[in-house]
Amino acid sequence: MWTPTEEEKYGVVICSFRGSVPQGLVLEIGETVQILEKCEGWYRGVSTKKPNVKGIFPANYIHLKKAIVSNRGQYETVVPLEDSIVTEVTATLQEWASLWKQLYVKHKVDLFYKLRHVMNELIDLRRQLLSGHLTQDQVREVKRHITVRLDWGNEHLGLDLVPRKDFEVVDSDQISVSDLYKMHLSSRQSVQQSTSQVDTMRPRHGEACRMPVPHHFFLSLKSFTYNTIGEDTDVFFSLYDMREGKQISERFLVRLNKNGGPRNPEKIERMCALFTDLSSKDMKRDLYIVAHVIRIGRMLLNDSKKGPAHLHYRRPYGCAVLSILDVLQSLTELKEEKDFVLKVYTCNNESEWSQIHENIIRKSSAKYSAPSASHGLIISLQLLRGDMEQIRRENPMIFNRGLAITRKLGFPDVIMPGDIRNDLYLTLEKGDFERGGKSVQKNIEVTMYVLYADGEILKDCISLGSGEPNRSSYHSFVLYHSNSPRWGEIIKLPIPIDRFRGSHLRFEFRHCSTKDKGEKKLFGFAFSPLMRDDGTTLSDDIHELYVYKCDENSTFNNHALYLGLPCCKEDYNGCPNIPSSLIFQRSTKESFFISTQLSSTKLTQNVDLLALLKWKAFPDRIMDILGRLRHVSGEEIVKFLQDILDTLFVILDDNTEKYGLLVFQSLVFIINLLRDIKYFHFRPVMDTYIQKHFAGALAYKELIRCLKWYMDCSAELIRQDHIQEAMRALEYLFKFIVQSRILYSRATCGMEEEQFRSSIQELFQSIRFVLSLDSRNSETLLFTQAALLNSFPTIFDELLQMFTVQEVAEFVRGTLGSMPSTVHIGQSMDVVKLQSIARTVDSRLFSFSESRRILLPVVLHHIHLHLRQQKELLICSGILGSIFSIVKTSSLGEYVSCLLSLLRQMCDTHYQHLLDNFQSKDELKEFLLKIFCVFRNLMKMSVFPRDWMVMRLLTSNIIVTTVQYLSSALHKNFTETDFDFKVWNSYFSLAVLFINQPSLQLEIITSAKRKKILDKYGDMRVMMAYELFSMWQNLGEHKIHFIPGMIGPFLGVTLVPQPEVRNIMIPIFHDMMDWEQRKNGNFKQVEAELIDKLDSMVSEGKGDESYRELFGLLLLEKVEQETWRETGISFVTSVTRLMERLLDYRDCMKGEETENKKIGCTVNLMNFYKSEINKEEMYIRYIHKLCDMHLQAENYTEAAFTLLLYCELLQWEERPLREFLHYPSQTEWQRKEGLCRKIIHYFNKGKSWEFGIPLCRELACQYESLYDYQSLSWIRKMEASYYDNIMEQQRLEPEFFRVGFYGRKFPFFLRNKEYVCRGHDYERLEAFQQRMLSEFPQAVAMQHPNHPDDAILQCDAQYLQIYAVTPIPDYVDVLQMDRVPDRVKSFYRVNNVRKFRYDRPFHKGPKDKENEFKSLWIERTTLTLTHSLPGISRWFEVERRELVEVSPLENAIQVVENKNQELRALISQYQHKQVHGNINLLSMCLNGVIDAAVNGGIARYQEAFFDKDYITKHPGDAEKITQLKELMQEQVHVLGVGLAVHEKFVHPEMRPLHKKLIDQFQMMRASLYHEFPGLDKLSPACSGTSTPRGNVLASHSPMSPENIKMTHRHSPMNLMGTGRHSSSSLSSHASSEAGNVVMLGDSSMGEAPEDLYHHMQLAYPNPRYQGSVTNVSVLSSSQASPSSSSLSSTHSAPSQMITSAPSSARGSPSLPDKYRHAREMMLLLPTHRDRPSSAMYPAAILENGQLPNFQRALFQQVVGSCKPCSDPNLSVAEKGHYSLHFDAFHHPLGDTPPALPARTLRKSPLHPIPASPTSPQSGLDGSNSTLSGSASSGVSSLSESNFGHSSEAPPRTDTMDSMPSQAWNADEDLEPPYLPVHYSLSESAVLDSIKAQPCRSHSAPGCVIPQDPMDPPALPPKPYHTRLPALEHDEGVLLREDADRPRGLHRKASLPPGSAKEEQARMAWEHGRGEQ
Repeated sequence: MWTPTEEEKYGVVICSFRGSVPQGLVLEIGETVQILEKCEGWYRGVSTKKPNVKGIFPANYIHLKKAIVSNRGQYETVVPLEDSIVTEVTATLQEWASLWKQLYVKHKVDLFYKLRHVMNELIDLRRQLLSGHLTQDQVREVKRHITVRLDWGNEHLGLDLVPRKDFEVVDSDQISVSDLYKMHLSSRQSVQQSTSQVDTMRPRHGEACRMPVPHHFFLSLKSFTYNTIGEDTDVFFSLYDMREGKQISERFLVRLNKNGGPRNPEKIERMCALFTDLSSKDMKRDLYIVAHVIRIGRMLLNDSKKGPAHLHYRRPYGCAVLSILDVLQSLTELKEEKDFVLKVYTCNNESEWSQIHENIIRKSSAKYSAPSASHGLIISLQLLRGDMEQIRRENPMIFNRGLAITRKLGFPDVIMPGDIRNDLYLTLEKGDFERGGKSVQKNIEVTMYVLYADGEILKDCISLGSGEPNRSSYHSFVLYHSNSPRWGEIIKLPIPIDRFRGSHLRFEFRHCSTKDKGEKKLFGFAFSPLMRDDGTTLSDDIHELYVYKCDENSTFNNHALYLGLPCCKEDYNGCPNIPSSLIFQRSTKESFFISTQLSSTKLTQNVDLLALLKWKAFPDRIMDILGRLRHVSGEEIVKFLQDILDTLFVILDDNTEKYGLLVFQSLVFIINLLRDIKYFHFRPVMDTYIQKHFAGALAYKELIRCLKWYMDCSAELIRQDHIQEAMRALEYLFKFIVQSRILYSRATCGMEEEQFRSSIQELFQSIRFVLSLDSRNSETLLFTQAALLNSFPTIFDELLQMFTVQEVAEFVRGTLGSMPSTVHIGQSMDVVKLQSIARTVDSRLFSFSESRRILLPVVLHHIHLHLRQQKELLICSGILGSIFSIVKTSSLGEYVSCLLSLLRQMCDTHYQHLLDNFQSKDELKEFLLKIFCVFRNLMKMSVFPRDWMVMRLLTSNIIVTTVQYLSSALHKNFTETDFDFKVWNSYFSLAVLFINQPSLQLEIITSAKRKKILDKYGDMRVMMAYELFSMWQNLGEHKIHFIPGMIGPFLGVTLVPQPEVRNIMIPIFHDMMDWEQRKNGNFKQVEAELIDKLDSMVSEGKGDESYRELFGLLLLEKVEQETWRETGISFVTSVTRLMERLLDYRDCMKGEETENKKIGCTVNLMNFYKSEINKEEMYIRYIHKLCDMHLQAENYTEAAFTLLLYCELLQWEERPLREFLHYPSQTEWQRKEGLCRKIIHYFNKGKSWEFGIPLCRELACQYESLYDYQSLSWIRKMEASYYDNIMEQQRLEPEFFRVGFYGRKFPFFLRNKEYVCRGHDYERLEAFQQRMLSEFPQAVAMQHPNHPDDAILQCDAQYLQIYAVTPIPDYVDVLQMDRVPDRVKSFYRVNNVRKFRYDRPFHKGPKDKENEFKSLWIERTTLTLTHSLPGISRWFEVERRELVEVSPLENAIQVVENKNQELRALISQYQHKQVHGNINLLSMCLNGVIDAAVNGGIARYQEAFFDKDYITKHPGDAEKITQLKELMQEQVHVLGVGLAVHEKFVHPEMRPLHKKLIDQFQMMRASLYHEFPGLDKLSPACSGTSTPRGNVLASHSPMSPENIKMTHRHSPMNLMGTGRHSSSSLSSHASSEAGNVVMLGDSSMGEAPEDLYHHMQLAYPNPRYQGSVTNVSVLSSSQASPSSSSLSSTHSAPSQMITSAPSSARGSPSLPDKYRHAREMMLLLPTHRDRPSSAMYPAAILENGQLPNFQRALFQQVVGSCKPCSDPNLSVAEKGHYSLHFDAFHHPLGDTPPALPARTLRKSPLHPIPASPTSPQSGLDGSNSTLSGSASSGVSSLSESNFGHSSEAPPRTDTMDSMPSQAWNADEDLEPPYLPVHYSLSESAVLDSIKAQPCRSHSAPGCVIPQDPMDPPALPPKPYHTRLPALEHDEGVLLREDADRPRGLHRKASLPPGSAKEEQARMAWEHGRGEQ
């Protein structure tokens, strides 16, 4: 049963609760809750963070606190009953927590750690307050500390200043405004003071003096998992500096038992140390943690015979290292312990044990080895920063674990007074001992004792390492069999200071026997005293000690027996007369070395310093001792700073007159020593000494006297070094003087005050005297004055302790006034003087108004002098700025607080009385204008600092209250007949400014602060909005005066993100529209102003989606009721749509969006301004924004088109234009001219010269009309250069991609629309797809090309559908024209394109498995864009889409026709020598077409469409079938011409490929003649008559690729593939991905039409889409794959679209896996099992599994010659994508059929075509069908005898020299580039000429007729080319003259199959092969 709680009302969550039960309230630890009800261990209530959410939570999760409950019941409030400052600390820490984390995220690391430190301090202080054990004084002190830290943190985090009184937060309601203002001021001053206390990093008066922050390493040994030792171990950890090769810390010792645990059970989990006092410099050293492992046990670990079991030796075992630099970064970031494993290595040679750690660090692996176990020492490390007190406070848990403090061997950076240390570190270095008659070397152990003067062994004065108790003796570890041991072990000797003098060290040397007894035999000893006779300690150096012989019987009881002996060489030199008959004899051949290092604050090794500290022992030497202090090193002085200063002041008190000046000089020396950057951090030590330890109460008198004496001497002395040093030490000298006087005053109750004041005044007179001296002729005096001025401002704070502000100001004024007024004393001195004044203005003294009254005149006097002379203006301006900032903040705020106090206390009657007292309306008007102006300035001006939130809120509350009183007077007096626009406008401006002021925008502050403000004041914006709306309604007909002036301000108010304000203010716009409609009949002014202001305000970040919806909703609701609702609705709709676009634009611009997104958004908004609301100025602004974006993205063509939009708005007129954007005031003609020039420049950079040429002409026309011939010349040259560029420069053709954006998550301008995008250079589909997915990371790539359904269109997601499309050019005429270069045509193929298409294959009806082309249809989609590409954007929206279906026959026609055009273009390039040297592209193209034709290309078409059944079933296709036949015949002729050209240029190594092409061409012709049997007979054309086909090429020049074409089928689709050059290595019509080697085997044909269509793509290569020779496609002949697009580059479905099947990742196109086979299969495996292996694989083809030489040469040449597309020397075709299509099987040749007639214009006369051009070399070698094809490469498979191995090379007679055209003559360059070329000889003449030609030694194979060597037949000329020059043959001149017109050629296609000539050739060939 739930019951209301009585006592349990308030609590704190002590354990987080996840709310896992029904109605559970989620709570985090530290939250506070208000409890309402309870029930059986559960509470029900709310969290103070979310007071609106109620829930239940366990009672035991809550710590109850006492609270005061008011208004009990449903709306009760609970206030915790605790100290208010505790509550404030709690709330502040919660607020800081989130901000603190953000500091780390924003990389403000310094503030992050400082704030963490302050937060920890606040938690600790809060804990102390809550403990309740503090006295009242302690509570007050704790509260003071808390407030200091709270204010410091609030200031550094940019939070509000909290006004306090007696450490308590004041309530602004309970205090006057003036008092509140004063509290803010006092809080500000306390914050500044606290900042200087807390923030030690902050510089003060330009001299930063901060303590360096020490670093400490916390190390904890977790375990030693090395159980193979089986003995106790000692592990020593230390810090080692590798660079200096020395240990820098003490050792930390951990003693472990044989199991790896601590030997002392109490040490479990307590084996930890803190390596302290590492400086920042140390952290940059190459430091390592080194762990030495010493085992305690037998001499040899694995030999139980060596030594008895009861004797244990310390023996070296292993070592481990860890680099600090390697782990420092992770330790710095972690801020907590991190574990590391240290692998322990053993030493290979014990004699090198002392260097094992160095060898491991250097990785000298030969000198150490790793045991088999992989474990070692597991340690944890943590890096700590701060002094030790801070570390103890922040990490109490560490010190509770028995922490071992491990110090540095030297001193820390700062030695504070009171730090006492006296440690001597002794290192056992090495020894050299005699063998002593032993057969083996000794096992030497060293035992050390510390003995006092009386011979007593000092107890506990030896420390092996921190972490273990001290001991009385030390035993070294034993090195096995070593007479020259090297130990390198450091021992700490913490000897008491009083026992140091007279003590000495004794080292005893014993041999440890490994025999049964295991004795330790004493054989020698050494000793060393710790102090010399002069009182100095043992020097920090290596000491060689003498070794004295002794044995076990020797006694050391009488230590005097050996102390009289020399311990070392230096000692021996001091006492040479040593009796020889002593007990102990020195062993001259043995020596022992130790080194020592003293770290002591009480003992010194410096004689001069020791003499000073013990000056009373040498009273007669004091003068000398004080003089020698300058020669003591700085390290020693700072180390003994307190002792030295105490000594100096004692000497001063002892005899002031005698030693005063020397002590003063010594003091100055020490003070200036601390100014050195090396000792700068010891200044706090000096400060601490002065405040706490200094006791020289009489010193001030002598210090003032000496200082004054120095000042007075400055005018006389030549050398003033000592005076300048005293000037530099002025700050600390005054600190000593003031502190000394304070001590004297305390001791004497203020005696001699007047004498002190007068002495200070006299001292200042001396200072003024020094500054008044003329130093222009004395450089030394100049330096003295500069030193004095530099130090002078530092003494103000000290003087303020003894004198009043006015007195100190008078001192300073007199001093500054004594400086020379002239500015010609020297530039450096001017600077020093002004810097001194600047530091005076910045000092605390100047902050007092009393001092400013005194100081300002003299300060301004000096500034005025410099300003008048124009000298040092920068420093003067800085001083003036400091003065103004101080004066301004000190006065204005007080006046404002008085005014606000007055207004706050006024009530209704006061206001009524005030308003009634005005005599006239003019007086009232003036009052209202003034007070409204004051209020506006209060909100605009920074009267109160930004963080005075309490003051600002109170001011706003007073203003809104006052305005409510004054608005009624405004309405009453200035509305009707006395309407005054000025007063009303002032009122509206005030209201708007009030609502928009930053301090009232509650949305940007924390929820807790927002709640506090709303509880106290409410939302004052809403109050003012109601007042504003009410006053607007009271205006009546006068509203029209504020239209359109107030539209912008009111719009700004409605954009405030407060729903209630928006609801109040938006209807005012309807009111404005209504009043303008009444007056003007429209609301054009409202419309224009609203749109203008909306654009600027939304771009500033105001407004959101909810505002857009509310704006439309409220206004439409109002407009619906009006008579003008149609225009109103239209306007409101336009504005909301504009807002939608503006918000999209703003989101794109402010976010990290891509350029494409920003450009698209800008285009969308720009078009909206132009087309829908016709705002020309805004339209032009966005034109320029869009242009800038294009330029940034380097879209120069698009930038030009964008700027062209503005240019088209201008006319060639002289109308003047105002200044606009970046354009100056100029005429319209000038602006248009400048725009045209800029646009032309951008077109040039974008290589779009065709677009720039019309502009050049337009400009030229203007220049010509103005007779501006200079400009005309320039523009004509520009135009000419553009024509040159078009013909000479290489341009890449871009790819085009269709992109669909589906889903409601896309921006408005993209949502559910499809676009076509113009790709970047070299951008292929995969790259474009990845770019789009990166721009829309939330989008999902659709895997199919089908149009999406409504579910996708309306879903809250993003879907991208991307595939490539093909452009359909508009400039068909240009593409059909003859003699137009391909470089020109290529531009028109891809520019000014508005239509695009893509194809999708599918099967209609039953599918014929034997030949699937019969049912393969193409679905062709044509997309029409809104604008042509390129344009103002790289992409435009699709406006219309059309879908048609292409029948299989029509597709075949288009495929063959396009391939023919492509072949003609490529052949023409070689004929015109446009392609130099590289024949590979032609080779590949011919090979692909002929292979496909022989092995399933057009052959499959024949089977499909020439079949009688097909013709019968499709009688309507007769004409198309005829057309296809004609195209096939035409292809045969074109291939013949191509082979002739190929033979002309083919490289000798590529001859086998050419032979193979010839063979396969014969097979192709045979198959076609077989299909058309009527063609093998000679047609009437032989006798000169015409046929329906006509003369194929007679009327066309062979020089242009476009001359061979079909006029009646020149649709855009048919022209697109011709010679098109793609910028992408994989175009939209590529047959497969670049780089893939594709081999289709017998079973590779799939069922899907996409698979079949892919086969179509593979069948024929297309130069336009060829990219690399590695993209080899092999089509098996046994498969007989149909190919509907085997010859086409334009009518095929894009592979990208097809392969975007679900199997592809993210929609990326890829070839199906079943087509991806290894290249080795293609190269090595036969594809037809019935084929004879001997025929398929001759011995020469696969010798040792390798390709023959010529095949390797082919691949090497093809791959090696593939140049990048950017090479300007390559033709369009060469830069394509190479694709080799080799067939694996060749049909046997039958009888060679007659040649087919070639194809030309329809109905032209048909002339005979010669047989394929084969020469003896190309025609006789390897053309047998069984040898002509290779399964591996498609290159002719010749035996070795057929290739390069004959004993005698045949004479070359086949050099294709019979071509009757000088175009083939490389030496002739006088002819024009386009010469008509004819076939030169009839075939009969060719055959006759064979008889005279020499032949190879072997016969030609059957069916091949040797022919006359002749040039390849060229494409026939145009009819008007009637004459051709003769051609000279290289080896025999063949001359002829052409007839005036083309004449028929007599042909003889072949000999009868059984002719004797053929038989003879076959026999000869076989005979030659047999001999081989």
